Amino acid sequence: MAKKSKGNRIQIILECTEHKTSGMPGTSRYVTQKNRKNTPERLEIKKYNPILKKMTVHKEIK
Repeated sequence: MAKKSKGNRIQIILECTEHKTSGMPGTSRYVTQKNRKNTPERLEIKKYNPILKKMTVHKEIK
């Protein structure tokens, strides 16, 4: 059974911005959580992209 949403923490998906423009197949995505009250804007974090084999900027898509 699914857990009810309590509080301000929500689940988000981070997607690589450089991978989309490179034209290579596949995507680099991470699933994480953020506090909706403290960071209402979209999140941008540098994460490792295993396909490009380097650190890239990942932006929140959901």
